[in-house]
Amino acid sequence: MPEPRDTPRPDPSLGRLVFDDLRGGNIAGTLGRDFRDLYRFYVDPERRERLERMGRVRRTFWVLGWLLKSLLLKLSPARRVLILLSLVLTILGPTRLAIRGMSLESDFRPWGYLVLLFVLMLELKDKLVARDEIQIAREVQRALLPTEPLRMPGWNVWCHSVAANDVGGDLVDYVQLDPERYGIGLGDVSGKGLGAALLSAKLQATLRALAPDSPSLDDLATRLNGILHKDGLANRFATLFYVELSPYSGHVRYLNAGHNPPLLLRDHGDVELLGASSYPLGMFPNGGYSEGEVDFAPGDTVVIYSDGLTEAVDAAGREFGTERLEALAPALRGLAPEAAGRRILEEVEGFLDGERPQDDLSLVVVRRDAPAR
Repeated sequence: MPEPRDTPRPDPSLGRLVFDDLRGGNIAGTLGRDFRDLYRFYVDPERRERLERMGRVRRTFWVLGWLLKSLLLKLSPARRVLILLSLVLTILGPTRLAIRGMSLESDFRPWGYLVLLFVLMLELKDKLVARDEIQIAREVQRALLPTEPLRMPGWNVWCHSVAANDVGGDLVDYVQLDPERYGIGLGDVSGKGLGAALLSAKLQATLRALAPDSPSLDDLATRLNGILHKDGLANRFATLFYVELSPYSGHVRYLNAGHNPPLLLRDHGDVELLGASSYPLGMFPNGGYSEGEVDFAPGDTVVIYSDGLTEAVDAAGREFGTERLEALAPALRGLAPEAAGRRILEEVEGFLDGERPQDDLSLVVVRRDAPAR
């Protein structure tokens, strides 16, 4: 007997949706975040500095003017004309016209609202079409991320990555190079969105292809840099922290190509920084890279992160910063990698206090355990 098909559920009424929005959502808080997002998107940092030096009333008018100008500049020519037309019709409002001795009174505001609604519908249609395409890109990007935690004797690894937008430019990956060697990489492509995601996928594929056969990490970085500089996007580059681990050894080789210095938390109490040896990948034809070496004792932990963590910005415009992360280090010592990573994310979330992240945030925590042979 065939199974009954699922009956399609009717769409909720508009009234019910609005009622649920008003009852369950923090409308005021959401609108405040939306306005701050608009402000950061349409007003560049130089103009923000100029606004800070103005009085409140003058600043309000300048903000409105810059927002309107930036909006018009980003629209297509036809839609720009329609927006200007809607403004003119709205300003005209109730108007008395004299035609051949006859006096007519007409209110142009409804027509201005209709023109504005038409432009809004066109923009929404474009966004929905783009969202479907970006959804596919997001699914592809998720498929490229590790699906299972890395398991190897002597090491405990935890990773996390969240894009600021639908797709992002951070790379988190690990690969078994041979039976006695594993590679873990965290990369950060400049910018956000689809362009950064495409370059991130290219970096991942290139890294996977070159890493197993590279005689040294400085050779690996030189080859990666050459490919990204030759075939990459204009004004795009990538930072990368890459480390190779062996199951029964605490001796570690690593490469830092312009990336944020990871925190190495020694079990006995010291905190070390694994700094960069050269420029980001793809920035210059020749970078002069060199690999680093460090010995891990049982209990030592390294925290690798993208700049979306330290550059997280709260509502007041303050950055989370490396100082807060380093101050958190003593509380992480002795924790399992996942617990340490969750502790860091909770600290960043509390700092943001509901603000949307402005950059992709990725985190890899690696702890050296005493292996049993």
